[in-house]
Amino acid sequence: MFPWNYGFHWGPGSVIFLGAFYTVLMVLAATVGTAYLRARRDFRQHAAERIRWEAGFHDLPARDRVCRHVLTGEFQSRECPNAFDCRKCETHAKLLERHPLPASDEEPEICGMHFPLDRFYHRGHTWAHLEPDGAMTIGIDDLGRRLIGAPDAVDLPKPGTRLQANATAFQVHKRDAGIRLLSPINGVVRETGGPERGWYLRVAPDPLDVRHLLRGAEIRPWIVREMERLHGALAQEGIAPTLADGGVPVSDISAAYPNADWDAVCGEMFLQP
Repeated sequence: MFPWNYGFHWGPGSVIFLGAFYTVLMVLAATVGTAYLRARRDFRQHAAERIRWEAGFHDLPARDRVCRHVLTGEFQSRECPNAFDCRKCETHAKLLERHPLPASDEEPEICGMHFPLDRFYHRGHTWAHLEPDGAMTIGIDDLGRRLIGAPDAVDLPKPGTRLQANATAFQVHKRDAGIRLLSPINGVVRETGGPERGWYLRVAPDPLDVRHLLRGAEIRPWIVREMERLHGALAQEGIAPTLADGGVPVSDISAAYPNADWDAVCGEMFLQP
């Protein structure tokens, strides 16, 4: 069948066979090569995103890097040593083993905002909700939504894009600010939404792991602390922050403070120093 075999003779049959054989071989080689290049590109991209997040995390003010167990009063002071990735934190695992987080029986209204208790919250103000089919929808929490108001534009990844927790999930534009929203989970984008649908991405989690996300009884103390951070960020702009009647943040905070450097305010609140 091959020219190097004893007794091989050229003929129409051998030409057809060799043509088909080498065509299949080239297709396989091209497929493997393309897969390798894509995997290498994705690895570099994910590594770059991881380095970007870890470097940015250490540039955050110390008050913004506190461990989640400070929020719940288990520590008086502790800086997160894992850039908010509790999945690899031995201290977090031991504390949960000793004192499992109780289910919150509180109302989902916090500081006049709505935080459903069936969602998992990233400290960059995105949330993830597990759907019956195993997919997770990703959106912006109520404080983040009020910070942005109605976005001027939204840049969403294409279906098939792989997301990495703490890396950029999507980007919104408001005034002169380009705001990167961080992904709460690892996974592959199945579908895109938008502000009009109440969620931005539908993702197949890979793997399904939410140990690093806030939930239940952690949400209220976190949001109370976030409101303090927002007041501090606006005060740095020389603005005396005010709230609507009843202590509820207005629906479009950016519109309420037109003279603020919104890039700086959003950079601080969405964990982008």
